Amino acid sequence: MTKITRIIKEARDQARLTALDYAELLFDDFMELHGDRSFRDDGAVIGGLARLNGQAVTIIGIQKGRNLQENLKRNFGQPHPEGYRKALRLMKQAEKFGRPIVTFINTAGAYPGVGAEERGQGEAIARNLLEMSNLRVPIIAIIIGEGGSGGALALAVADRVWMLENSIYAVLSPEGFASILWKDGRRAMEAAELMKITSHELLEMAVVDRVFSETGLKRQELLADIQQALIEELKHLSSQSVDELLEQRYARFRKY
Repeated sequence: MTKITRIIKEARDQARLTALDYAELLFDDFMELHGDRSFRDDGAVIGGLARLNGQAVTIIGIQKGRNLQENLKRNFGQPHPEGYRKALRLMKQAEKFGRPIVTFINTAGAYPGVGAEERGQGEAIARNLLEMSNLRVPIIAIIIGEGGSGGALALAVADRVWMLENSIYAVLSPEGFASILWKDGRRAMEAAELMKITSHELLEMAVVDRVFSETGLKRQELLADIQQALIEELKHLSSQSVDELLEQRYARFRKY
């Protein structure tokens, strides 16, 4: 097994911690909120309120399941437009009350079905990109598994973008890339080598700001590392003026 094959397999492993796991294990008093106030509640997107080191925060994540039943409920971690609109509702609420935002991302991409397109999938994603770029509170996004296409980016326009070591982040899946480039999805691992989708490659290119090592660490050690980093980084970001925060966020994404 090649290194890239192992990383992709790890990123997609159903045994990985989910967004809900992180919400409950890293934070205190997590309370989940539901619905986009327009159509329905999308199980692929979770969000709510919690505390981190005594500070109120808003948590939003893309949720996959660990078995078929859970994945059907969570639509295999592929959000519909109402999921992104739920996320935006919670982000605007966080802005209103001055709460920092932490997002956890694990999706192959937004759901491409007819119903999702009819309800404005592209608009919902684009709206999140626009709104997140101007939110007047600190935002930290963490890729915890797969970070696929605009479906991931819709929760990743952040002041800091972090990745777990065995996660991937890309404009589309290796299978999709291979199908477009060579008309052969079986060449996915070859495509993955070209795409530069691993955490350390993206850190080297400054697409992400930090990588959390998973090699040789127990789960509790990884959680402790992430929790401490969140406490320190949110303290730093919260000390900046809103103008500084927005200017730096704008510059971060304009450099690409």
